[in-house]
Amino acid sequence: MKWAGGKRFLLPQLLEYVERPSAGSTYFEPFLGGGAVFFAVGSPAAVLADASGELIETYLAVRDCVDHVIKHLRGLKHSEAEYYRIRKSRPRLATTRAARFIYLNKTCFNGLYRVNLRGEFNVPFGRHPSTLVVCNEDQLRAASAALQGTDITVRDFAETMRLAKRGDTVYCDPPYTVAHSNNGFVEYNAHVFSWIDQERLATAAADCVARGAHVYVSNADHPSIRRLYEPLGFRIVTINRWTTMAGSSSKRFQSRELLLVGEA
Repeated sequence: MKWAGGKRFLLPQLLEYVERPSAGSTYFEPFLGGGAVFFAVGSPAAVLADASGELIETYLAVRDCVDHVIKHLRGLKHSEAEYYRIRKSRPRLATTRAARFIYLNKTCFNGLYRVNLRGEFNVPFGRHPSTLVVCNEDQLRAASAALQGTDITVRDFAETMRLAKRGDTVYCDPPYTVAHSNNGFVEYNAHVFSWIDQERLATAAADCVARGAHVYVSNADHPSIRRLYEPLGFRIVTINRWTTMAGSSSKRFQSRELLLVGEA
């Protein structure tokens, strides 16, 4: 799935630093989102979590009932009328809700997941090519296979990180909430992930390192983030990326973010 701030295009750079879990160790990703790093690492033992119940329910349905998800998704058409009909729908079955979630993610404006104050998905229809593949069966089955044996749950990131032990790998990709020019979602994300949450994350990351885990945190390239992690002994790596969430390609630009590396 496409996800705001997703790391699909940064994988070659990130995988130069992120420690692949060794035999007997576990991979943790407490801000799962689109899961690009998890799918690239391909760990057979993983604990995956996110604060979004809809997102986690979708992953569980793909893991456990991928044939049913495909069946529901295959019947949905790529059209504006269909989009708004599906957006208004409230399916009763978990597999149908998962198909709805994937469909909206594929066909909405720029793959942006956003809900209003009532928790309702409110992103408008996206102008995608008519050739857009809504139901990629091979991709869904591959994702289902990769998710087998994983622990997937809705849980606060700090609770998830407390489970990490010596030799485990923890990768964190929180919403970026500091006010800097590289982040188009500051105002929205600040309600989702506050500066207090940023401080909690830094503390949880340092605690994981103290227990012997390999910890990696993606974050904004901003002085406040550097000041937060430098005293904790994290190595700071600068990563260059092109923004991908702007509606027009002319408004996308190269920006920088940080990878904070903590190893015992």
